[in-house]
Amino acid sequence: MTQAAIDLGRLAGRDVGRAARLMAEAHAAALSGKPPAVPPRPEIGASWERMLRRGVDPERAVRPRPLTPAELAERRQRSHLTEVLPLLRDGLVSVAESAQHIMVVCDADGVVLWREGHPSVLRHADAIGLAPGTDWREATSGTNGLGTPLVARRPVQVFSAEHFVRAHHRWTCSGAPITDPRDGRLLGVVDVSGLLDTLHPAMLKLVESVAKLAEAELRARHLRGLDRLRSVAAPLLARIGGRAVAVDEEGWVAAVTGMPPVDRLPLPRSLSAGPVRLGPLGLCSAEPLPGGWLLRPAQRPHAGVARLRLDLSEPGRPSLTVAGEVGSWTHDLSPRHAELLFLLAGEEAGCSAGALAEAVFGDAGRRVTVRAELSRMRRYLGELLEHRPYRFREGTGVEVVLPEDRSALLPHSLAPAVARARAGTAPRR
Repeated sequence: MTQAAIDLGRLAGRDVGRAARLMAEAHAAALSGKPPAVPPRPEIGASWERMLRRGVDPERAVRPRPLTPAELAERRQRSHLTEVLPLLRDGLVSVAESAQHIMVVCDADGVVLWREGHPSVLRHADAIGLAPGTDWREATSGTNGLGTPLVARRPVQVFSAEHFVRAHHRWTCSGAPITDPRDGRLLGVVDVSGLLDTLHPAMLKLVESVAKLAEAELRARHLRGLDRLRSVAAPLLARIGGRAVAVDEEGWVAAVTGMPPVDRLPLPRSLSAGPVRLGPLGLCSAEPLPGGWLLRPAQRPHAGVARLRLDLSEPGRPSLTVAGEVGSWTHDLSPRHAELLFLLAGEEAGCSAGALAEAVFGDAGRRVTVRAELSRMRRYLGELLEHRPYRFREGTGVEVVLPEDRSALLPHSLAPAVARARAGTAPRR
């Protein structure tokens, strides 16, 4: 077998030392600009390219000051990961301790919130700054099991010299992202890390499975919350004449009367009792309910001049702002919706479902998947998104805000059209 054909993942499970040496050679070649004898795995190679473009120092991590205890406590309290921390502990801490590893949980900013596990490994982690309140984004700490899954939006194992910073080469890390099923936002990453000689090839699958269990628990909590809100709102809606809708604090609809049902309404980032303008409904009155809001539209929504601002400037946090005659609102986008809106922004004449499927999946046959996603998008864009072909309503102004580094455009995306846009000119209107 040639070196180029070696499966480093399997080799690391059999011969950690040899796999580490091959990876160290690949790391050195990448830093010198030479082609490695054994190329890194695609997700690692992509991360190294990001590090080289950013000018990250492979000799040492440079991080902002750690959070103070008060700042850390506040950040923990704000994080939805607090809701599933007991589940993460039950699924991973005992395994980590017995395998001489530690469990680490960071938020969507890469800040370590919790760290538990084998005492001796915790001391080693202190030596490299892997502690609560520290910043482990790729931009500050290089390729690693916390920051890299945040960018890739998928589980990643980082083995030995796959870490970009040399001080981390003694470590093996397996991290999986956790996404909020309520709105598709990335909440953070759960990771199990240990020293190189304690590598277990099945650790990544275990971490990924526990992350999915955490997402399922968040989904179940969400549904239970909607049921409680529905039981409170149903008697109120039965007495109301006209249109009204009860939503939770994230805009998910629990009950509705006098209007077509929808799954979710985009709410302002801060909502208070009284008059409020919501893009899909127009002027409404908002009244607080336990766990949500009662919204009563004052008038029928009407078409008018609108402007869309698709903000892709911050990797991992795409958003859409809609401004028009009834005010403005902002909606955080899922990765797939960000891809589709980015592609539609560059096609004033519109696109068929087949053309979008080809652009996103490289397979025009996946029309059904694309139509389903666009149907979900119409729930918050309404008549601003037309179909046959899919395009923004005529007269709608569209602005796309790109990252300063074009190569950081939607870094999670594997869509062929997005990959071409990273290397070329992005859609403009």
